[in-house]
Amino acid sequence: MDLSTQFHRLDLHSPFFTGTSRKTLLRHRFNRSNSLRIGTAARSFTPARLNSSKVRAQSSAATAESSVAEPKTADDIESLFSSNSEEDSRKKGAGKQSSSAISSGVKLENISKSYKGVTVLKDVSWEVKKGEKVGLVGVNGAGKTTQLRIITGEEEPDSGTVIKAKPNMKIAFLTQEFEVSLSRTVREEFLSAFKEEMEIAGRLEKVQKAIEGSVEDLELMGRLLDEFDLLQRRAQSVDLDEVDAKVSKLMPELGFSPDDSDRLVASFSSGWQMRMSLGKILLQQPDLLLLDEPTNHLDLDTIEWLEGYLQKQEVPMVIISHDRAFLDQLCTKIVETELGVSRTFKGNYSQYVLSKAEWIEVQNTAWEKQQKEIEQTRNLISRLSAGVNSGRASSAEKKLEKLEDEGQVEKPFQRKQMKIRFPERGRSGRSVLAIKNLEFSYEDKMLFDNANLTIERGEKLAIIGPNGCGKSTLLKMIMGLEKPTRGEIVLGEHNVLPNYFEQNQAEALDLGKTVLQTVEEVAEDWKIDDIKGLLGRCNFKANMLDRKVSLLSGGEKARLAFCKFMVRPSTLLILDEPTNHLDIPSKEMLEEAISEYSGTVITVSHDRYFIKQIVNRVVEINDCKLQDYEGDYNYYLEKNLDARAKELEREAELQEKAPKIKAKSKMSKAEKEARKKQKQQAFQASKQKSKGAKNSKRWK
Repeated sequence: MDLSTQFHRLDLHSPFFTGTSRKTLLRHRFNRSNSLRIGTAARSFTPARLNSSKVRAQSSAATAESSVAEPKTADDIESLFSSNSEEDSRKKGAGKQSSSAISSGVKLENISKSYKGVTVLKDVSWEVKKGEKVGLVGVNGAGKTTQLRIITGEEEPDSGTVIKAKPNMKIAFLTQEFEVSLSRTVREEFLSAFKEEMEIAGRLEKVQKAIEGSVEDLELMGRLLDEFDLLQRRAQSVDLDEVDAKVSKLMPELGFSPDDSDRLVASFSSGWQMRMSLGKILLQQPDLLLLDEPTNHLDLDTIEWLEGYLQKQEVPMVIISHDRAFLDQLCTKIVETELGVSRTFKGNYSQYVLSKAEWIEVQNTAWEKQQKEIEQTRNLISRLSAGVNSGRASSAEKKLEKLEDEGQVEKPFQRKQMKIRFPERGRSGRSVLAIKNLEFSYEDKMLFDNANLTIERGEKLAIIGPNGCGKSTLLKMIMGLEKPTRGEIVLGEHNVLPNYFEQNQAEALDLGKTVLQTVEEVAEDWKIDDIKGLLGRCNFKANMLDRKVSLLSGGEKARLAFCKFMVRPSTLLILDEPTNHLDIPSKEMLEEAISEYSGTVITVSHDRYFIKQIVNRVVEINDCKLQDYEGDYNYYLEKNLDARAKELEREAELQEKAPKIKAKSKMSKAEKEARKKQKQQAFQASKQKSKGAKNSKRWK
């Protein structure tokens, strides 16, 4: 039953609601019991005016939720009334927000939060306003998601204030787990955004039936009329004429065609399901949009679409993401949370990196200057502490006390970059892998048709393509976990030792083993202290080493799976989305380790920044074939005209946001170091590209 029909099914012309019959009925009841007060029932009653236009789509979910049965028992009747707690919470929610000092968005002031005595946040202050897109960055466990939960009210801070621009602010939260019902059609899924309105419609109808059946109990009828009046006032805010029009307007903006309306949600990929989740949120016209890792599990095309779509939205946004390219494209400022303290930097992620380096330099200089002053004051006190100069010593002591207690400059924290190296077992032969005339189909879908490829020693290759094109399937066939329909995949004969990181590697862990046993069983030539050191660098503390895998969180399992992968010797790394669930420092650590690995690397990844840093060859799955680009990711962009056009457009947008380049003589030391690092990365990329060009023989 659709939303409009649910309202129209209310029989507003029934004998109860027509004036004469209703008055006669009330008069009859009053005469039977003159002691009853009928002020509530006798009030003027005007039903909400509802236009007869229909919402065309019918939601099976709404039908199930709001199918009407006439209340029979006393419990059924009582269940129709809004509970006091419900009303109190609505009034409380409306009264929580006093007059605000901000015109839009939300502001956090001096927020702190602890869990079981462990401080996660201790001084967090920042704000987001209309038109701003704030990126929250920090290592895993820094408290980024906690801040979003505090904004939504899911958690309360230990201290500090959350200031919202207006009472009852609509806050929408797009999480990694897209909330969609696979059994609905696309249009039904969009209409489910109006769940509250649908519930009101269902309750109105039930209350009407209860009123018609309560003519013998005027007290009950009065209560039911109060409830009907309450629900009616809430229903009047629903503009039924606009509901269907909004859905019809939004669908093409999200990329859906008219023919998609009646297709089941289950028939769409996760990327398209993300669009549905985002669409449902936008239909509710939120005052603030929160996004937690929105790009995880999305292919490159969908990530680029999401960037473009979000850029056009004026609603204030807060984005948690470890996708550096995504943060570069969208963010107008970055809020870093480190050791429980937040700092705000203007600009996108790349500008934040430069600004952070400059801030560290300035802070270090101030700290060193103060430490020098403190040391000189202490020496002065030591020299003057005796004899006639004791008065000057007392003055110096006061100065030292003031420096240490009031004006202490904090030394900036600089996290040590964890170093890892993939253990290698000698050197493989020149030929590492050959794919010949490959055919593979899944159910009725052809994934590969006469596909060919060869890979040679030392190449670092990215396999790209949209979700569902067969990237992960190809890696499984290389590992022998799937069998081709026709053709063959042959590993090189000499010393080709693959080490495979699955996308769902964490799910394959033995839940009965401990953390230490999981890594120890695959580590060859590793001392136990070295294994413990590796686990420690991956945030597994000493008291966690004997913990069963079954007791770990999802993030901890992902880190443990990565540790297990890192200790296995190999000459060929095969990685399926290795950067999922890794924070930015961990990604940088992985990029460095892959760059220094002398063996061969095959990776599937949707992280453009990661791909640009490590690969010297790109293979795109296109039309069931393996299209080979014998160069790095920039070379692929040059040759693929569509991809190049998109990249140029993104670069132009970034250029507009970027500050003017300073002359070298005017750069700070931090900026020079950052520029030097960029040049080193470019040199390494050029070196890898040159190495890939040497090994130029290919299967045709």
